[in-house]
Amino acid sequence: MRFFFFLLIFLSVSFLSAAERPNVLLLVADDMGFSDAGCYGGEIETPNLDALAKTGLRFTQFYNTARCWSTRTALMTGYYPQQVRSDPIVKGSRLPKGVRVIPHYLKTLGYRCYHSGKWHVPGAPLPCADGGFDQSYELLDHNRNFNPQHHRRNDQNLTPVQPNSGFYTTSFIAQETINQLKEHAAQTPDSPFFALTAFTSPHFPLHAPQEVIETYREKYQAGWEKIREQRFRRLTDMGIVHCPLSPPEPEVGPPYPQNNLDPLGTGEILKPLPWADLTKEQQNFQAVKMSIHAAMVDVIDREIGRILDQLRSMNVLENTLIFFLSDNGCSAEVMIRGDGHDPEAAPGSAATFLCLGPGWSTTSNTPFRRHKVWTLEGGISTPLIVSWHKKLTPSANGLRHNPGHVVDLLPTILDAAGYQDSNNNSSETEFVPLPGESFFPVIVGSADAEIKKRSPIYFSHEGNRAIRDGQFKLVSTSKKRQGDDLWRLYDMQSDRSEQNDLSQQLPEKADELRQIWQQLNDQFQEDAKRP
Repeated sequence: MRFFFFLLIFLSVSFLSAAERPNVLLLVADDMGFSDAGCYGGEIETPNLDALAKTGLRFTQFYNTARCWSTRTALMTGYYPQQVRSDPIVKGSRLPKGVRVIPHYLKTLGYRCYHSGKWHVPGAPLPCADGGFDQSYELLDHNRNFNPQHHRRNDQNLTPVQPNSGFYTTSFIAQETINQLKEHAAQTPDSPFFALTAFTSPHFPLHAPQEVIETYREKYQAGWEKIREQRFRRLTDMGIVHCPLSPPEPEVGPPYPQNNLDPLGTGEILKPLPWADLTKEQQNFQAVKMSIHAAMVDVIDREIGRILDQLRSMNVLENTLIFFLSDNGCSAEVMIRGDGHDPEAAPGSAATFLCLGPGWSTTSNTPFRRHKVWTLEGGISTPLIVSWHKKLTPSANGLRHNPGHVVDLLPTILDAAGYQDSNNNSSETEFVPLPGESFFPVIVGSADAEIKKRSPIYFSHEGNRAIRDGQFKLVSTSKKRQGDDLWRLYDMQSDRSEQNDLSQQLPEKADELRQIWQQLNDQFQEDAKRP
């Protein structure tokens, strides 16, 4: 009898624990800059993100991997992409044996798992079959926001979207999440859920509804220097940054050679030149591009509002842990792909193919240097908003300045869900321990719970390298990406805009960090060789 009594108690406790597990909503933007959202200093209208930040937390030193697929691999597996053959991509390569994706962990706790939008995890190409999701809508065509030709539901191909059908990717991705949540509420209301909503905006091509573009039409005629200075003042006033504003780098253009850009006309430029030096035609062309970018971010926020309304209608918003971040810094790329560019069509419409370029990308990444692809702060710094009404009250509202990386998301989510083997424990896998560190105590604790010392954070992408350890960062820009391969040392406490190279003043610290980067790089290459 005593055995059955204690068994009953154990089962009751387990049941209550499962019932209290949070739902998790992971929202990911694509190529959105550090300072685009209003709560990170931007002038773009983002009331829903701002509201999440007001009752939640904003992390000020959180990092991605500088690129879309590598960040998504790190998010979903908890490993640096270099460990799991995902940066550089080895064509046809799968994740090493024993590497799991977030749903593989959460489904053991009774979670239902949903995905909508971009996937782009090369080592696990099918979200359901390889990623473990119960339902998925996957957008594979990233060149057409109004009529994608390649997309899948539950790993099965869908028919191409016809032109002028009213389809817009951001809205459709959100609607798929809403549909999944409605079905969840109808069929499995007692199970917690994990939902990944991965927008493809504001990644190029710059496409947005014309009526939203119109609301920003005149805003950017002031030029990129003025908008950047305004963002910087707001970031400083908010306490998000404590560093100088980095000067523009007018010699730095897109990271890749350009194809035939003749259809773009003489309004396009490939360097962030002083606004006053541009012709009126160039100023108008560039201002319109930024108005489309702003509209794309605006629509993301509107669609997030619809998802939040769905959570409210299900009475689950209170116990839903929400994360919002971007997969890399804003992009300086300029190219024409897809169906080409019609200069006679309305900018931002389906017949156009525009990219933001280095001028406005510099503004979107305020106050940092460079862009997507680079491992300088502009390429790897992401806003991170965390909201959880049940655990975070308005009195807990604030900033968190401790450094973190996207590899930390998986162990953090698993900690919140009560998973017992969430971090640095390979007892259930043949692969190596997870490199990330849960910041769950930072979420549910006060600012005093900030992690004072964590393991070094590693970066490597297309020859651009960096290591962040405590207050110091060592970084090198590849010669192939308008650099010189030299290592430079910066103090992140006072110089996140990376202006004052300390490598000559502190050669021992620079050498120490270089050795740490090399040790990690060597180890990750060995990890990637595992079957």
